[in-house]
Amino acid sequence: MPPTAPSPARSVATVPPQPGPAGAKARDPFFDNAKYLAIVLVVLGHAWEPLTHTGRAATALYLTVYTFHMPAFVLISGYFSRGFDLSPPKLKRLITSVLVPYLLFQIAYIEFQHLFEKDAEPDPFTLLEPWYLNWFLAALFVWRLTTPVWRTIRWPVPVAFAIAVMAAATREVGSEFDLMRVMQLLPFFVIGLRLEHRHFVLLRRRWVRIAAVPLFACAVVTAYVLAPRLDSGWFYRNSSVQSLREPLWTAPVMVLALSLCAAALTVGFLAWVPRRRTWFTALGTGTMYGFLLHGFVIKISRWREWYDLYSWIRGPLGEVLVSVLAVALVTVLCSAPVRRVFRPVVEPRMDWAFRDPAPAGRAAVAAGRAGSAPEGRSPGAAEAAGSARPDA
Repeated sequence: MPPTAPSPARSVATVPPQPGPAGAKARDPFFDNAKYLAIVLVVLGHAWEPLTHTGRAATALYLTVYTFHMPAFVLISGYFSRGFDLSPPKLKRLITSVLVPYLLFQIAYIEFQHLFEKDAEPDPFTLLEPWYLNWFLAALFVWRLTTPVWRTIRWPVPVAFAIAVMAAATREVGSEFDLMRVMQLLPFFVIGLRLEHRHFVLLRRRWVRIAAVPLFACAVVTAYVLAPRLDSGWFYRNSSVQSLREPLWTAPVMVLALSLCAAALTVGFLAWVPRRRTWFTALGTGTMYGFLLHGFVIKISRWREWYDLYSWIRGPLGEVLVSVLAVALVTVLCSAPVRRVFRPVVEPRMDWAFRDPAPAGRAAVAAGRAGSAPEGRSPGAAEAAGSARPDA
């Protein structure tokens, strides 16, 4: 599932604000860079999956990426959800940026399958069982709604881990809203809620960046050694130990072991994310587009058996070509022209569907915006955090 960064003497807080509209918050390029690089890893993981059937090296890279790429994505989503509450403006944003795209893409994905997968029985339409990549929108909707709970209880992270372990040990967790994956990845969302800007500043330390290099090398070597014997189902976090044919005691062991590995690799990944503006910084604002749209191409590649067109595709040259094409694909899908075309379904404007707030309510909201920073953020960091919406 990393380019160089400037001298450790510069912290994230010292990045100068980027020009923008009057009154708009300056975006921290670090988070946009992190989101773009994370979505690149997501697409690479999906593109590499067919190569794991015949290549051990591809399998090692695939397992390494799958150890941390979604935990990193979820952690960043949690960080940007710190200010979420059940106020009408926040609920409106949740509906238009998460719930409505979920409904639209659920229809689009299933109709797309009916159109292109001719030799298989098409899946029936259902709103309750997310199809393919739609699981993330379902999970984000659930996580966001429960944010006030995690900000209220005394030990949110241990409680979230307890839920993840119980989910892994429970055979009866249903497929509705992909709840197994929602619960097993929940700890990373809650950890993101607990993080502050100063924690990301710590990643600027030189020793953290240096340590990340042997850490990733060790992860790839370990994955290469274990690849023939390790069930990749552990890394998807959507199965119980019973469905993986493992004893019950492996639930807490594997949940905690995978979480520790994911946390370490996420730290190493974020330590190497550039803090300055780069050529791909602007692409980080459109990662939800890349996430949702690349699934159509990935599915066509499976249904049309592109990986079997030529034998060399599953060799070293083919692996390099597939990787380059995957990066190019997600880069195009996050670009401004693609976002303009698909904005009505990914970020629909639906003011017509909501009641106007009362005059007193509008005045209170305006006063609150003018007089305070979002809860959980220090005024001095307000910000560096970039957009209030995690693009994926």
